[in-house]
This record gives sequence, C-alpha cells and structure tokens, in this order.
Amino acid sequence: MEPVTTDGAPSFTDLYSLPIGQGMIHGETLHAAQLPGDPETGEIIGDTMSEQAERTLDNIEATLEAGGSSFDDVIKVTVYVTDLDSFEEFNEVYRQYVSEPYPVRCVVEVSDLAATAMVEVDVEAAV
Repeated sequence: MEPVTTDGAPSFTDLYSLPIGQGMIHGETLHAAQLPGDPETGEIIGDTMSEQAERTLDNIEATLEAGGSSFDDVIKVTVYVTDLDSFEEFNEVYRQYVSEPYPVRCVVEVSDLAATAMVEVDVEAAV
C-alpha cells in the first residue's frame, strides 16, 4: 500500500494528530475520503451545503491528482449527508466534477459528522 498526501487537502493527521490518511493506493485503486476542511487549517468551511460540497470535492480532487488519478477515473462514490433534504444542492455542485459514464454512487444520511460538516465524501478510483 502507498499513502497519498497533498497540500491541496487538509491532513487531519498533521493538524489534529488523528490517525486519518488523505488517500491510499492499494494495487491499482486509490481510496480517498474528505470533509469540507480548509487545506491549511482543517477548519470546516461553508455555511451551506453548496459551499461545503465544493470544498469537499476540491479536497477529493486534490487527493486524486496527488495519487495520479482524477474524477474521470472514479469508480465509486459514497456521500454522507446530515440532511437528505439538502441532497439536490449537493448534486448541483457534484455535476461540475463528474461526467459520463458516471461513477457508481451511494448516498447515506447520517445523524452527525465531524465538527460542523454537513457532508463527507469517499471515493475509489483507478490509477
């Protein structure tokens, strides 16, 4: 396995000493998960789902690129949201990052996420 690191997304290990990697390559697959954290401070950014979705997907994009991949190579996306009523707002932003053929996607409503996050995204991508 090979860790993926980037300055373009928050490192919660560096910022908060948490055992959380930015991304990991295993075989020919990159696994990454991100929150809407500021890349420098880790602070959750955005008061709306749109703002948080954009920051989260920017963080995912930076991690994918650092691992030699891109949204074009994403196979599967899992989206965790604290309110399914805001999911269409997430989709409006998500459409700017993906194109056909669309990755498989699972959406899960959760009762809470870290800090003030409304969304968390994890992806699997080919490298």
